[in-house]
Amino acid sequence: MTERCDLLITNVHAATMDPSMPGAYGAIEDAAVAVTGNKIVWIGPRRELPDTAADQIIDGEGQWLTPGLIDCHTHLVYGGHRAGEFARRLGGESYEEVARAGGGIISTVRATRAASAEDLYKKAEPRLKALMREGVTTVEVKSGYGLDLDTELKQLRVARRLAQHLPVNILTTCLAAHALPPEYDGRADEYIDLVCEQILPAVAREQLADAVDMFCENIAFSVEQCQKVIEAAQKLDLPVKVHAEQLARTGATQMAARAGALSVEHIEYITAEDVAAMAESGTAAVLLPGAFYTLKETRVPPVDKLRAAGVPIALSTDLNPGSCPLASLRLMMNMGCNLFGLTPAEALAGVTRAAARALGVCCSRGVLRAGLRADMVLWPMETPDQLAYELGALNPAQVFWGGFGRGIDATAG
Repeated sequence: MTERCDLLITNVHAATMDPSMPGAYGAIEDAAVAVTGNKIVWIGPRRELPDTAADQIIDGEGQWLTPGLIDCHTHLVYGGHRAGEFARRLGGESYEEVARAGGGIISTVRATRAASAEDLYKKAEPRLKALMREGVTTVEVKSGYGLDLDTELKQLRVARRLAQHLPVNILTTCLAAHALPPEYDGRADEYIDLVCEQILPAVAREQLADAVDMFCENIAFSVEQCQKVIEAAQKLDLPVKVHAEQLARTGATQMAARAGALSVEHIEYITAEDVAAMAESGTAAVLLPGAFYTLKETRVPPVDKLRAAGVPIALSTDLNPGSCPLASLRLMMNMGCNLFGLTPAEALAGVTRAAARALGVCCSRGVLRAGLRADMVLWPMETPDQLAYELGALNPAQVFWGGFGRGIDATAG
């Protein structure tokens, strides 16, 4: 009996990234992939393909197919820029010194509050399209440059609107506990009350966020204050993520693990005890080498300990106007290898299955497997190692969002 599908891709090598498959990439040489609707319905060696008829057949020409890339930590909706601060840091000022002098996050808050929703959309769209052109099919977008009810909602609504107009999948995160707004100077506890009692409930009512994040750091909020945010999020049935231990060890990772957080992010200063807590709770690590590079940090996350403990290691851009204005997930793969010691296979896992784990969507994407979304990228390369190795000239031949394929230039319009 002939099976029917919407899309059939043959003569392709599949880097499935499925951990149940042998090899670092879970590779299937000379594979075939069948898609119906927005899901993969069959994948395996081409010689084992059942008798199948398809509305569209694509000859992969011996290229490689990977899962769609996932950027699991971005701040891409914001106003203004901070190029001047970049010059100041090159002149010797630290990120913390710039922030305490009124720059940093607060300078972006001022610009984002002043910008209209339309302006925010127009500025965010090219950043998002830059990621899409590299094969990114799912992006997390955080708020956190409003620090008041109206602007936090404005950022999240813009992120939702981007998903309505472009084929990319967008997951939104409320990061209202990102920094202390100037009008609350000296009253951090009161601002946290505002976040917990007004901002998060309003975000939940409009269903504008898929998760809640917070910046637990000496220049931001304490463990005790972030614990209140976690409890408020849990009451609203929103999963949590935590910016943790980027600049110093605060105990944020232990707090996040106790709460069953989806992920902890940055984590340059975590300890062996923190890694053990993450492994026990199933919390993913999100490494952000672009911020490490831009800020000229020297403390490297303990990748060996994370690897040994079996903690999922995700990579992301941290795309933002201050510490990482770099809209390239492929560059982060290269940096993850060169700066943090990941293997090329770990880097690809970090922007596919581990990134999906960090966003709580590993049941729907992140690997090539029957039953999961057909978010896929076709690459003109001889080995998947090239994805972390070769930048600039190696671009996707085709990107599939839920089985819907577009040439790489389709995102430019």
